[in-house]
Amino acid sequence: MHASARFMTTQLGSGQAGGLQDSLAYCKYLVRKRDYEAFLTSHFYPRHLQAAFFALRAFYVELATVQEAVSNPMIGKMRMQFWRDAVKSVSDGNPSKHPIALALYDATQKVKLPSYHLKRIIDARDAELYTPTHMTLDSLLAHAESTSSTFNYLLLSMLSLSSSEQLSHAASHLGVSQTIGTLLRSLPYHAKSGRMVIPAEITAKHGVNQEEVFRYGGEAKGVDDAVFEFATVANDHLITAREMFKETGGKVPDRARPVFLSAVRSYERMVGTVFSCSVNLLRF
Repeated sequence: MHASARFMTTQLGSGQAGGLQDSLAYCKYLVRKRDYEAFLTSHFYPRHLQAAFFALRAFYVELATVQEAVSNPMIGKMRMQFWRDAVKSVSDGNPSKHPIALALYDATQKVKLPSYHLKRIIDARDAELYTPTHMTLDSLLAHAESTSSTFNYLLLSMLSLSSSEQLSHAASHLGVSQTIGTLLRSLPYHAKSGRMVIPAEITAKHGVNQEEVFRYGGEAKGVDDAVFEFATVANDHLITAREMFKETGGKVPDRARPVFLSAVRSYERMVGTVFSCSVNLLRF
């Protein structure tokens, strides 16, 4: 049995008979434990949509953590296939007996959540199992579009705002900034595991020796410049997202505001990194 399903059985009750409240409780638990910032922003969504938000975010968190949770890529691919089947079961109206699948099914009965967005996130996380690092910036940006940006599209759809090109474009650029911000924040963790999350195109440009980063952290030659450039890319995308709201004086429409709240935290990270080149990110 899948680990999450075991938690559901032992802690909350099993199957659909356990009730949708059990599924929602599980999703809230997962988001609060693994993505506390998202848990905080959940309170800004309309009350009747908060359950759908938790279902979506729990799905996203579950997929994002597969790579770290499995011992080898093949097991990870089995997990991804499980989620492909689960998404199909939701679309078919017969959800898998998994708390997140049950919560997603309940959400689809109330709001529009295009399954192709869910599948796109799965495919991107699946590809990541065998290529956890990126050689080029373009490759990483494409990954960000297929994960963070696509998740933002789901949130806009949940709020019935997906038809707005302005909001979609802003959400796309915000997603890229979110991905890079997350990678920068997690750089010490990944470096300890022998993985460089900054694209090789950038590290090579600044003469960074990855082995030195794994060994010396922020003291490695050129790493501060690589961090600066990577953070600048994120900041540029965040600026572009903000420019989408020039006509409204920089104000995000009230209904869309919950989706873009994460930009506040992204901006703080990028300013701290771009203008102070905070090598503290790399001290471990």
